[in-house]
Amino acid sequence: MSDPTSLQPVFIALQANNDTLPIVEAIQADNPHAVVQDYPAMVKIDAPGSLVIRRASIEERIGRDFDLRELQLNLISLSGGIDETDDEFILQWKAA
Repeated sequence: MSDPTSLQPVFIALQANNDTLPIVEAIQADNPHAVVQDYPAMVKIDAPGSLVIRRASIEERIGRDFDLRELQLNLISLSGGIDETDDEFILQWKAA
């Protein structure tokens, strides 16, 4: 039997600006199951189960080193438990 928390939706919402465009592109590339919704001042990315943000994917698009803590500069909100390393920022719900 599968874990019922495994498909609980998660999301991240970022300010819509030039700095976040490559971040959103990287998230889309690494999470084909995710749905991107554009709003006037915000980009919200929803996904069932989990959402993985990879440092290397962002660096490929921006052409420089990227510290995943830089996400906080444009972060509006998120939903899900956070697992974070230097290389990945993962949103997912875990069973207690």
